[in-house]
Amino acid sequence: MPPTLRSLLFVPGNTPRMLDRALNLRPDAFVPDMEDSVPWDEKANAREVTAAYVPQLARTGAPVIPRVNSLDTGLLEDDLNAVIGPHIYGVSVGKMDNPDILGEVVGLIQKIEVRAGLPIGTTKLVPWIESAESILKLDEICRSSPRIVAIALGAEDFTNDMEIERTDSDAEIAYARSAIAIAARATGILALDTPFFAFREPDALRENSLASRGIGFRGRFAIHPAQVEILNEVFSPSEEEVNHARRVIEAFEEAAAMGRGSTSLDGKVVDVPVVKRAQGLLEQAAQMGLLEEEPFSL
Repeated sequence: MPPTLRSLLFVPGNTPRMLDRALNLRPDAFVPDMEDSVPWDEKANAREVTAAYVPQLARTGAPVIPRVNSLDTGLLEDDLNAVIGPHIYGVSVGKMDNPDILGEVVGLIQKIEVRAGLPIGTTKLVPWIESAESILKLDEICRSSPRIVAIALGAEDFTNDMEIERTDSDAEIAYARSAIAIAARATGILALDTPFFAFREPDALRENSLASRGIGFRGRFAIHPAQVEILNEVFSPSEEEVNHARRVIEAFEEAAAMGRGSTSLDGKVVDVPVVKRAQGLLEQAAQMGLLEEEPFSL
């Protein structure tokens, strides 16, 4: 089972001041960033600073998933050498356009694991889906390595690749979002949504993230500490949802005891698919530590 990844906080990997502040925060995962948030002439510095802070971030108990530079930059192997070790959960890598690129990345990771004395497969992988090609090859990408625990939508790079404008409506990424959520679900990994850049608009973040959760995303990258609490709330089952799921299951159990395969609750049909959905929600809540008892199972 992948860990709970409702909020993944980006921290610029070349800025010790921000990394120090991050140590007092509690996102579901830390993502010290050596890629987009770091200018080209700061890449080497970001590598050194990130490597120095990885053990400290790990001591908070949250998974550490550094974002390294993509294969085409020529920086990837040095980045991986700097961060792969016992203190990270995995790495996040951009521009994963096809399984061939992913295979090269996995090969580098395995070589470094062997050299570091780590069991092969220790380092997990979160590929970024950022191009038209990667959308068309989603299933192949998701199934290309057991290291993959989640896939992430990079909407800015995707719309750039498509040569279309990025808008507040998100209409231009609707298909990509749905395709990623479906592919992730089909292959048993997590779908992580693109960062929300209007970090001073909490209500807009909440509304946008609720829509994201509604199509199957399980978490999102945060670009500002203020976004973490909202993301953790949105991507967690609410108390109201948990209570409703329990009522669904109770109603179904009563019907089953009378030999019936369906019933109704609040004017809506309750049958096996509805119960399974309620069960899944309770399982999510249990994984997040929101339940004390074991969820009901059909």
